[in-house]
Amino acid sequence: MTGTQEKKRVFIKTYGCQMNVYDSDRMTDALASDGYEATDSAENADLVLLNTCHIREKAAEKVYSELGRLRVMKEEAALKGRNVTIGVAGCVAQAEGQEIARRAPVVDLVVGPQSYQHLPQLLRDVAQGKRAVETEFAIAEKFDRLPAATRERTRARGVTAFLTIQEGCDKFCTFCVVPYTRGAEVSRPVDKIVEEAARLADAGVREVTLLGQNVNAWHGVGTDGREWGLGELLFRLAEIPGLDRLRYTTSHPRDMDDSLIAAHRDLPALMPYLHLPVQSGSDRILAAMNRKHKADDYLRLVDRIRAARTDIALSSDFIVGFPGETDADFEATMRLVETVGYAAAYSFKYSPRPGTPAAGHDDHVPDAVMSERLQRLQALILDQQTAFNHSKVGATMDILFEKAGRRAGQLMGRSPFLQAVLVDADAARIGSIGRVAIDRLGTNSLFGTLAEPASTSIQESNAVEVIS
Repeated sequence: MTGTQEKKRVFIKTYGCQMNVYDSDRMTDALASDGYEATDSAENADLVLLNTCHIREKAAEKVYSELGRLRVMKEEAALKGRNVTIGVAGCVAQAEGQEIARRAPVVDLVVGPQSYQHLPQLLRDVAQGKRAVETEFAIAEKFDRLPAATRERTRARGVTAFLTIQEGCDKFCTFCVVPYTRGAEVSRPVDKIVEEAARLADAGVREVTLLGQNVNAWHGVGTDGREWGLGELLFRLAEIPGLDRLRYTTSHPRDMDDSLIAAHRDLPALMPYLHLPVQSGSDRILAAMNRKHKADDYLRLVDRIRAARTDIALSSDFIVGFPGETDADFEATMRLVETVGYAAAYSFKYSPRPGTPAAGHDDHVPDAVMSERLQRLQALILDQQTAFNHSKVGATMDILFEKAGRRAGQLMGRSPFLQAVLVDADAARIGSIGRVAIDRLGTNSLFGTLAEPASTSIQESNAVEVIS
């Protein structure tokens, strides 16, 4: 592409999990090298990609509904002499690739989550009048061939970043479609992860969240030829200059080993907030889900983690109304929540995913019963979340300032426990970590006051570098 050619514009709409956010960024990076620049509007784009999620019910229907809107937009653009390419990516694309091509003629390309490195070639195929469907698994190739973000693009994305270290899942929970859309577990090697994390830190990123469908199952080959575990990797990443905070998600209780628990005890950079999904408090339902742990196993694990890091906050996932769930099963879940005490949690009504074993069960719970149970569970979780947030009023915490707040002179940052914190402070502090005294609790945020003079902000020199 010559310097006089107008750049093409790409709009990516992202659904679902943090890994899809990461993948959307990687697609943007891959397309940048092919002459595309990102735009925040589908109407302005030459290429529109829907990066889809297949976890929740009616995911595919939402995609087809959006494609109906895009069909109209594409037709209107054609009347003006402008061609718009439409693509579907992500887990719905992986699960229903040929069906999407059949049902939605507006779609020019379908690409699964392990094939994004092929996007430039797929677009060349489309330009030649072909319809491209690429859903073959090649996870290692994806990691090896997707281009890294430039320093400028990384900077523009902010002071926090996601970094995928593991994809796929071998657990085969009976409700979950991930093993069929993301494939078997694959771990990236240590040197590739460290290299990407160092680039992020060099571009001003201060906090990295490691991602994986089963992130604590990660076992990557180290530079010494050994297979490392997540605990050892976290200690290595903490050595990278400028990388001050580490998080990881999503975890499985069966993969919380001694080394990882020790990292929570001994590594200051590892934030004291752990997402540890349990799904149910009923052993009978856990067995039907193929979770391969019991409620008591989970509770004993929580005790071990809290013994290692006394201030750690926990979040979790819950499915209400799994096939065959009785009132007694649900009450067991309520008891588990009351016993653990969560800082936050995500809870959903069970929704059958095509191709999963649970979808074939004939003892589905009536929707009205699921709704009533979900309402009770969410009320309990909200009470616990509010109590946890209120417990931080009067405390002084390190806050990573991420961006401007809603009003002039205000910044939004995150606490070690992932809470949003609003503070009156100068914009030069964005990218720095400062001590903040928490004054009060708002509806969705904590409000605080700087507990240090501006001249002594933590690593203030780095903050200037981040925004320059």
